[in-house]
Amino acid sequence: MAAVGCSGGNTASNTNNANGGASAGGDNKAAETAPSTEPVTFSFFGGDASPNWNSMQDAVGKAITEKTGVTLNAEFAVSGTDQQKVALMIASGDYPDIIFPKGETSKLVEAGAMVDLTDLIDKHAPNIKKIYGPYMNRLKYSKDDPSIYTIPTNTMVDHTYFDAGGGFELQLAVLKELGYPEIRTVKDFENALREYYEKNPTIDGQPTIPLTLNADDWKIMITVTNPAVYATGGPDDGEFYIDPETHEAKLHYKRPEEKEYFRWLNHMYNTGLLDKESFTQKNDQYLAKIASGRVLGLIDQNWDYQEAENALKGAGKHERTYGHFPVTLTEEYKDHSFVDIGNGSGYGVGLTTSLSEEEQVRAIEFLDWMASDEAQILNNWGIEGTHYKVENGKRVIPDDVQDRKTNDNAAFTKESGIGLYAPLSVRYGDGVKDSTDNYYTTNYPEQITANYSEPMKEALKAYNATTWKDLFPGKDEFPVKAWGAAYNLPSPSTPDFTVPFQKSQDIVRKAIPAAIVASPDQFDAIYDQMLTDLEGSNIPEMEAMYTQLIKDTVEAWSAK
Repeated sequence: MAAVGCSGGNTASNTNNANGGASAGGDNKAAETAPSTEPVTFSFFGGDASPNWNSMQDAVGKAITEKTGVTLNAEFAVSGTDQQKVALMIASGDYPDIIFPKGETSKLVEAGAMVDLTDLIDKHAPNIKKIYGPYMNRLKYSKDDPSIYTIPTNTMVDHTYFDAGGGFELQLAVLKELGYPEIRTVKDFENALREYYEKNPTIDGQPTIPLTLNADDWKIMITVTNPAVYATGGPDDGEFYIDPETHEAKLHYKRPEEKEYFRWLNHMYNTGLLDKESFTQKNDQYLAKIASGRVLGLIDQNWDYQEAENALKGAGKHERTYGHFPVTLTEEYKDHSFVDIGNGSGYGVGLTTSLSEEEQVRAIEFLDWMASDEAQILNNWGIEGTHYKVENGKRVIPDDVQDRKTNDNAAFTKESGIGLYAPLSVRYGDGVKDSTDNYYTTNYPEQITANYSEPMKEALKAYNATTWKDLFPGKDEFPVKAWGAAYNLPSPSTPDFTVPFQKSQDIVRKAIPAAIVASPDQFDAIYDQMLTDLEGSNIPEMEAMYTQLIKDTVEAWSAK
């Protein structure tokens, strides 16, 4: 239960986890009266790590409390531990008021811990209704349970990607020295790494690393296994490949073309181009290598290595930062990074049954304020006069602020709070403008290109591109995915799904690294044994359950 502060009094926080909200005393007729701003503390749990969280003592957090009266007593998952934390909540029955549970939503629903938000949104959340109006069907939990348990906050509505953040990465120094070669296939990528490495065996006195991967815990999906899908012409649906016609789902490793991608990684390892520590190093070691400037290539998403790249920028080593390429196994495949997944699906924020009905109203009013234009500008841009200014009617980020965002990002984020409240913010995406003809977010073409370093601009010019996205296939080259992104859907929480799914992960996370580091003559035996193992332990039955989930989702979302 949330703690409500009487006027001028102290607020006691819930002993439970993280962010929160509760209701203030008094009538809460939100449809007729303005939302209360009486001091209140909500407990909140976020399923993503938030290392820069500053207990709302940052500039944005203070402004949120001033505007809403809400203080969040927040706790966040550390890397890979959200499952354990949610399991403990369910076992104890002790839940935070507000929760961003990521992939654990279904377990909380099964435990009866989540509040159906349908009526609360309808009566008390005009901003959320405005944003999600055309896409409300996609907020429904399932075909059989049309309740709304979470409001998507990790995906933005009407979002336009202006730049690429994934694919295969090569240092700008490599590209320049080699005359900006075409990088289209894994062979092109490999040749560039080898040629530069042979000419530059050391960088700044340290051994050059042509390519390294991050297989620490769940990060193995980001840099090792997911790229096998992209490189063989599939869209990202987590651990599954979904047939676009039949909607049949299977573990994507079963696709023969992916075996050939992993065979290429085996080749890279055995020819000395793949870091021998790729499957033993920890996340901080991976980042430290990148920050040293001696890693020529990555296969990653920039949010995963951004901390290290920011260190390179701060050290003035812009030539050691990375360009992005839509590399595939052969030219017959297209990278699906920018396939259109539609709107309204994704991990989201919800309320738990620890809140009374009155408190639920106050909490949804808080989440609705976070969806307002005022809050979206605050969360994206910060404080006017401090983090941005308005010139000729346009929001502008001063050079000194932009420099801190680029080169001192962690400290700047902790101090400003910009971006810290995304799990609580239902919001428009990049490219959407507000009523003042300004973008809601700070990611738009003019801002993106203005922040490029000279080496970055030189490389993009050589490739006749404005941003790296220009090199990738556009969303108009693919049909819209009728099920969105499968990894955003709440998976079944019953043991007949969770147990074989976990078994499949245990098999894959052991076999894939083993196959990559094996001698070439052992690769087939190891990989084929993995495929055999994936046909046992009730894994095919688990895949059939997931197939039905996808089919039901498509049916529910297409309903009028």
